[in-house]
Amino acid sequence: MATVFAAATPPGDRSPGSNESPPNEPGHQTPGAGMPVLRIGPIEVSPPIVLAPMAGITNPAFRRVCRSYGGGLFVSEMITARGLVEDSAKTWSLARFDADESPRSIQLYGTDPWSVGEAARRLVEQGHVDHIDINLGCPVRKITRHGGGAALCARPRLLERILRAAVVGAGAIPVTVKFRIGINDDVITFLDAGRVAEDVGCAAVALHGRTAAQLYSGDADWAAIAALKQAVTTIPVLGNGDVWTGADAVRMQRETGCDGVVVGRGCLGRPWIFAELDAAFAGRPAAPSPVLGAVIETMLAHVGHLTELIGENRALRDFRKHVPWYLTGYPIGGAARRVLGTIATRSQFEDLLGQLDGSVRPMPGSAAKPRGTHRGPQVVALPDGWLADRDCADTPNRMADASTSGG
Repeated sequence: MATVFAAATPPGDRSPGSNESPPNEPGHQTPGAGMPVLRIGPIEVSPPIVLAPMAGITNPAFRRVCRSYGGGLFVSEMITARGLVEDSAKTWSLARFDADESPRSIQLYGTDPWSVGEAARRLVEQGHVDHIDINLGCPVRKITRHGGGAALCARPRLLERILRAAVVGAGAIPVTVKFRIGINDDVITFLDAGRVAEDVGCAAVALHGRTAAQLYSGDADWAAIAALKQAVTTIPVLGNGDVWTGADAVRMQRETGCDGVVVGRGCLGRPWIFAELDAAFAGRPAAPSPVLGAVIETMLAHVGHLTELIGENRALRDFRKHVPWYLTGYPIGGAARRVLGTIATRSQFEDLLGQLDGSVRPMPGSAAKPRGTHRGPQVVALPDGWLADRDCADTPNRMADASTSGG
């Protein structure tokens, strides 16, 4: 299934673009209109932007809000392969899509080759997806201590078994992978992981320019993305880390030669970054940052979508984490922020937002302010002897397949 995204341009906060065309690399061509296209198997993505899978965030409601602002590939939150294979109602519920989502992109997580391959097969057999991404970047303790997530890349033979099973199970549907630089500064795995993915037939690779030990602290290493691009030459290479504005995305592509850009924390509270990215890659000038009134409209739409998805009570509780992200940079006062963080009903939420001055503009520079978690660094928890026998291809403890955050 090939889908070309139109370059939508709804009102929003856009950064200046660049008239310089990105390099013509595998999976990366420039159509006549000047907007670059990322090719992942039969899928065409323009602009070459991917929404990073984020557990508890990139559900259908959030993806719908982001899609309303621009084009790209919008990936689901992380779904456990084991849950799909065991027909867990909760897991299949997390794997749902809006009727108009296309391509339907899902991120799978697992440590057992059979489970990952079987989950991919079932998803494709049921016509549920058009693209499968495999999570190899999760850095959280409860996953890595069982050999899952970022820990898997330290065992390339096991990694090869898992990715080959996914590719075989998916058939004609493209499979991609997302991983980190390595476990820590002493155990660097990204070049080996990229080559394994390329060799088994994955359609693209994405690198978050941090180690698992860094979590989300420090600066992303874009030089590592450039190195991966030099090492993996037959499939697209995507970069991830510290893309806060459209200008950042264009600069990453220019500096690293990557074929596409993965946006994670940069869209938290700023879903209009996808309009900004459209403008940046098309070389259009930036529009002013939205006034608070426009932000409030987006917040209300987001809550409405969440309510349709999970019901009002759960939606309002889930949305509390989004409130400070949406209000970053807007001088509304600490008291108002605290009250909005305790809302219990949709009507109360609407009333409280209605009391704010919609004409307020954000503080200068706030659009580029880092968002989301800044946790780290950490000592990465690994199973006993995990690094002593890196050639081992055995499946680790099934506890590694527990549901958790992405990477």
